[in-house]
Amino acid sequence: MLDDNPDNNDWHRSRLQLLTWDRTPDDIASPEHQARLEALRQKAGASFAPSAYVAADADIFTTRLVLGEQSWIAGRALVRGDVELGAHCTVNSYAMISGKVRCGDGVRIASHVSLVGFNHGYDDPDVPIWRQKHESLGIVIEDDVWLGANVVVVDGVTIGRGAVIAAGAVVSKDVPAMAIVGGVPAKVLRYRGRGRRGDVETQLHALGARAAAQWPDILARNSQDGHYVSREADGVLRASNRHLCDAIEIAAGFDALPPGLDIPATIARLQAVQDPQTGLFPDPHQPPRPGEALRDNGLALYNVLSAGYALEVLGSFPLHRIGAVELPAPELRQWLKGLPWASRAWGAGATVDAIGTALYFNARYFTSGDARDTLFGWLALHQDRSSGLWGKPTREEGLLQPVNGFYRLTRGTYAQFGVAVPRPERAVDSVLLNHRNHGGFSGATYTACNLLDTIHPLWLCLNDTDHRRAEAEEIARQVIARAGERWVDGEGFAFADGQEPGLQGTEMWLSVVHLSARLLGLEAVFPFLPKGVHRTEPVGLGL
Repeated sequence: MLDDNPDNNDWHRSRLQLLTWDRTPDDIASPEHQARLEALRQKAGASFAPSAYVAADADIFTTRLVLGEQSWIAGRALVRGDVELGAHCTVNSYAMISGKVRCGDGVRIASHVSLVGFNHGYDDPDVPIWRQKHESLGIVIEDDVWLGANVVVVDGVTIGRGAVIAAGAVVSKDVPAMAIVGGVPAKVLRYRGRGRRGDVETQLHALGARAAAQWPDILARNSQDGHYVSREADGVLRASNRHLCDAIEIAAGFDALPPGLDIPATIARLQAVQDPQTGLFPDPHQPPRPGEALRDNGLALYNVLSAGYALEVLGSFPLHRIGAVELPAPELRQWLKGLPWASRAWGAGATVDAIGTALYFNARYFTSGDARDTLFGWLALHQDRSSGLWGKPTREEGLLQPVNGFYRLTRGTYAQFGVAVPRPERAVDSVLLNHRNHGGFSGATYTACNLLDTIHPLWLCLNDTDHRRAEAEEIARQVIARAGERWVDGEGFAFADGQEPGLQGTEMWLSVVHLSARLLGLEAVFPFLPKGVHRTEPVGLGL
């Protein structure tokens, strides 16, 4: 507010450049300020709510600017491009907003923040960068977001409602609502209002009660003409022996069986799938390709787990010894060596999972030779000493393949037989790095598979080390907190965003929540206990 003392007036004007929150209604209504806004309307395509304020030393060079009620831009901030700021937004001194930027209400932008809503082209190495085209996907910042000092947000990013971006973070991927993120590149550290032990127990109780009450309806919803079916991404319903096994595992997790299940008939059906010669389990609904060896067929291998464990849940076991894995040492080593470790480590790990599980069934119900010793010896020699994983990262997916393969490989071997994983600290580092590199698996990558392949390795390795335990526990808390939001009453879990809830997604997500709770020492709070593919109790080597 101006008075008769020129020194006081100069002090007030100077103060408003950097401490713009001290503006008053008189400052907003002053002829000087209104003339400044009119000039920006004419030159910068601007429109202002009646209570908006722009400091005299702010640099505004927009093609379009919208500034909402009670919002302000401080002196020495730079705003250029096509920018919208809702109500109660604040742009502090030395912040820079460029390109296409859309902010909701209550967005707080600290000093030295850079919102870069455009990008230079650089893909063509034969053309100088300055001559390549720009693109502007735009930045979207939803309501009630705080961006700390020196934050950088790059083009194409959406920051969800209520998020907090820690000082110095570089945000290159979408940020979920209510997340607190930090680091370079930014990753989710935790969620606002979540993370306390009592909160996690409440979340587990609430989700567990819903799932325990609704699982019979979910099974009924996914039954058609006496067969359990999947609801897949393309919208087509497909029958598969796996979905029968998923239904059995969901019910067994709640210490029950699917309503109306004919146990002798189901045992006979699952045993009939097994190939007597190899002992593997080709799926009758999706048979192998002509000429394809059964040990090269993914379903024939996976059903060793799926059908084999379902038979155990029903009090039975495979009908035949699984001879396909009982190979002389040179032949088994050659099989392992020939798996796609460099290009598709997940698939290689899945094969090892099936081999280890087949050896478990043989040892428990039939006879088994030295193949298990050969398997563990080969794995010990071929683990990457620096990453603690098996297989190589790929250009397209980074560590995703070997991390996801680590879950499958260790599940059927080290976890199943109760053997400590070698170099657990290196494996924990790699799993956490993969989680960070994929932005905490936000958006399209937030699937049951990616979360399972993160939580299980962390739980397994933390049985033998406390290395970075706090970070692993925070991921587990985040998974539990978000699971309650993903559950659809009467339908269960979808495997991934954009898909319909179904049996596979429901069984896998319930197992992920159990593992997350187990990592936190809270498994007793959650009523679902996996008893099939995702069970956690080891059988031991002394079968």
